[in-house]
Amino acid sequence: MSSFDLGEIDAFTTGTVGPPGERVFYLQARDGRAVVTFKCEKQQVAVLGSSLERLLADLPSPTDGPLPTALELVDPIEPAWVVGQMTLAFDPGRDRFVLELWELVPQDEESEGEEGEEPATDRSRARMLLSRGQARAFARHAERVVAAGRPACRFCGGPIDPDGHACPRMN
Repeated sequence: MSSFDLGEIDAFTTGTVGPPGERVFYLQARDGRAVVTFKCEKQQVAVLGSSLERLLADLPSPTDGPLPTALELVDPIEPAWVVGQMTLAFDPGRDRFVLELWELVPQDEESEGEEGEEPATDRSRARMLLSRGQARAFARHAERVVAAGRPACRFCGGPIDPDGHACPRMN
């Protein structure tokens, strides 16, 4: 089990490795020379970005922000673990977003918990604090990263591969 309580961090970003259609998505937190990377799904990046934008809409505009280079993934891109559940809240006393990432632990049929159960304590967890500027920069960058994949078919919305697309609506 490798848990991280990162506190306030210098940078928080997302990025991918691989060609469209085969991209692997990552979240990365940096504090000084320490780098922690987590593997995740495209939908998790999209939801986190849109959730931050929604929360930011109710707050004053941020006055801080990372440098544009702070939004690129840095090596080594070796994930500590795969993200399962994420929780996000805003702490007005600290003027920071509190982001928690929980490790995805495959459950076999014998150990399945009850629906709505709290995360198991034996799962790894990462907790970090994001400024409003970091949150805004992440949300905008996440939107670009998610959109940079395969183009969507205008008829069915499915992804179009470089070698073509069998659109079910065009039969």
